[in-house]
Amino acid sequence: MSFKVLLILLISTVSFAQNSEFPSAKVDSIVKSIQLPIIPSYQINILKLGAKGDSISNNKSVFDKAMALCRKNNGGTIVVPKGIYKINGPIHFVSNVNLKIEKGAKIKFSDNPKDYLPMVLTSWEGTMLYNYSPLIYAYECSNIAITGEGTIDGEGGNIWKSFKSKEEAGKNRSREMNHNNVALKDRKFGESCFLRPQMIQFFNCKNLLIENIRIENSPFWCLHLLKSQSITIRGINYKSLNYNNDGIDPEYSKNVLIENVTFNNGDDNIAVKAGRDHEGRANTTTPSENIIIRNCNFKGLHGVVIGSEMSAGVQNVFVENCKTIGYLKRGIYLKTNADRGGFIKNIFVRNIQLDEVEDCIYITANYHGEGSGFQSDISNVHFSDIVCNKASESGIVIQGFPNKKIRNISLKNIEIKSAKNALSNENAENVLMTDVFIGKKASVPTAAK
Repeated sequence: MSFKVLLILLISTVSFAQNSEFPSAKVDSIVKSIQLPIIPSYQINILKLGAKGDSISNNKSVFDKAMALCRKNNGGTIVVPKGIYKINGPIHFVSNVNLKIEKGAKIKFSDNPKDYLPMVLTSWEGTMLYNYSPLIYAYECSNIAITGEGTIDGEGGNIWKSFKSKEEAGKNRSREMNHNNVALKDRKFGESCFLRPQMIQFFNCKNLLIENIRIENSPFWCLHLLKSQSITIRGINYKSLNYNNDGIDPEYSKNVLIENVTFNNGDDNIAVKAGRDHEGRANTTTPSENIIIRNCNFKGLHGVVIGSEMSAGVQNVFVENCKTIGYLKRGIYLKTNADRGGFIKNIFVRNIQLDEVEDCIYITANYHGEGSGFQSDISNVHFSDIVCNKASESGIVIQGFPNKKIRNISLKNIEIKSAKNALSNENAENVLMTDVFIGKKASVPTAAK
């Protein structure tokens, strides 16, 4: 090797090491750019409109009327006082509204699927289509909030839960429509298709705040941030253990702050997504980006996930100062496959404390071994200051393809105290490890006898 080539390699390595440092200034800049909603002073207490918090009476018309009054007054706050308010159907937001659910108040949705018709434009696992309305739905709204210390109960554990075993045909049809570029107007699902609705979905919205509420018993994904921006989620907590109960799913969304959230979910705590397959790759101008996750408590299936639906790309995700408070299968999980395409890049994770997991850090370009022809590009992923007490399977897994290697991965100050399998590093290049310990730390070598 010539001196010139050696010098270039040395400079490149030093530059990569410097670029792997957690970019706090970039995080601060994103946080400053996020706008909180501006809500007019008008307020309406639902009791004044005849609501009954007796857990039996249907308050659907009351909430519709409250939202209509807010529209008439160019926005305002809908106050939900202490009580259990049954609603047989969805809440559809208008702009400039704060739904304030006070301490001791619970909104309890019906679980009759017919209550969530007519269908609305939505998305299901990365494919745009018409389906049951999400239980709380906002489309093309700005300046909206859900606040207070009350609870939203999606009643997802009975009828909706039974849909899981019946969804295969509808799910496959949605994916065929995605792959065949079927016109959106012809993607009609709803009755007899068994695709469960999200509990809360903000679609094409901006300046959003979700703060301090409790989310329970969702039919499907809990909080879906679809094609939205300038979002603050803080102080909320979960107990939602049904099938596919992801906690927070940003999809095609940007400038998102998620902080001080306590998760307890039947699936991923946070899953950053960006569309599926052909449809996702056609939307590369709207990747999911500038997402900050900090000071959160993880409990559920996986902590922070990117993918697997990420075909429009995911970039600039910053995770810091988080820990587990219970079981977690995987801590940080980046997953895609050869159906997806797109990219995952500029991911920074630091100061994470994990107790017992199956796998601590897992990066795979071959999720479920599915697909062909559209391998994803994974690069510039940085982990630092991570402690894990035990990995019952693998400490660190990196899986690329021979002809599409994962590139530029740095791991610094990683301590996994116990792991069945320490490290699997396959089809990756420029993987830099600094002070990485898996299992018992080695001391000085013993003397020969």
